[in-house]
Amino acid sequence: MVLERFDGKHVLVTGGASGIGRSTALRLAEEGATVVAVDVNAEALASVADEAAGLSGSIVAQPGDVSSEDGVQAFVSGAVDTLGSLDVVVNVAGVLSFGHSHELSLDEWNRLIAINLTGTFLMCRESLPHLLASKGNIVNIASTAAHAGQPWALAYSASKGGVLAMTRELAVEYAKAGVRCNSVSPGAIDTPITASFQVPEGANAKLINRVMPLGAFGTPEGIAATIAYVASDEASHMNGADIRVDGATLS
Repeated sequence: MVLERFDGKHVLVTGGASGIGRSTALRLAEEGATVVAVDVNAEALASVADEAAGLSGSIVAQPGDVSSEDGVQAFVSGAVDTLGSLDVVVNVAGVLSFGHSHELSLDEWNRLIAINLTGTFLMCRESLPHLLASKGNIVNIASTAAHAGQPWALAYSASKGGVLAMTRELAVEYAKAGVRCNSVSPGAIDTPITASFQVPEGANAKLINRVMPLGAFGTPEGIAATIAYVASDEASHMNGADIRVDGATLS
């Protein structure tokens, strides 16, 4: 059965070229949405747009960098010009790096904060006037790293903790105006980001058990399905919530 919960809806998805962002853009287009997908990887993004051919909705590729204030302002306004309005924003764009915290450089800290946290802030800020007009909603991607200690990922954990707090703040601030804001916290998901994981030299490998699911890794498609529900009208009373999808990692 193909759902059509987003028929006629206009959606903006960041990080749309790969992993969870790619699967989310395709899932929402499959359910009827017109999606503007944003990513710094223009070539891969164009391929995702091509994959949407034949779906009930469509994907428009929009290369862009969420860590750039001018860039975010340009592609949010461009998306609204293209779509006519904005109903849903899904902030997936993010990066992850691993290493001992005492060896983390300021440049690397700033890079992760800029993309994961500041990028989410910029997207929310620029989208909110349009979402207030449509009574739309935001879905932010947090992480299990926002809920429990994740070794060797200090900047990532801090950025995702900030995303979680931001989500709750926006939900409270804009609830009476009719805008919802929720988050999804994936655990270990089979994406290009997790494929790059390596235990830092000299680290206690037993700590890896803290971030591993009890079974297999999750799939981007599974996270996309969760996002689709949270962003849909079926979840109209869900606001300020975080949905953890981690294969019982933190249970």
